[in-house]
Amino acid sequence: MSDLAIRPAVHADLPAIVAMLADDPLGALRESPDDLTPYTDAFDRLDGDPHQHVVVAVRADRIVGTLQLTIIPGLSRRGMTRSVIEGVRVHADERGSGLGTQLIEWAVETSRAQGCGLVQLTSDVTRTDAHRFYERLGFEPSHLGFKLNL
Repeated sequence: MSDLAIRPAVHADLPAIVAMLADDPLGALRESPDDLTPYTDAFDRLDGDPHQHVVVAVRADRIVGTLQLTIIPGLSRRGMTRSVIEGVRVHADERGSGLGTQLIEWAVETSRAQGCGLVQLTSDVTRTDAHRFYERLGFEPSHLGFKLNL
């Protein structure tokens, strides 16, 4: 996989990113690849924040993966900085290739370099394959998450 590059996302990457976000049963219900306006607005907010890292994985000039890494300074755990991994997606053609592992390893190493003492993520309860994947990479299912739609 030496031909893979993980780099910061740019505006031109948004159609490919949103297509990957929408390319699964959950994403198909909540994403809207036909209207990139809300994604462009969100990207502008993220792009201006040094604690936000939206990246793409590129192979042969084709975007094949993405994730968002957020660095969060905090008071709990003796002032520990932590990171949150969100929006992990691998193009359907690349699933099972090890690309997901490379993306998560990038996020963990970047978190470490940013002084984080903890990396966390959430995964929908229906994504049992993803749960096994994260556990294989050393993540522990330690918390129960809650959401409130506004």
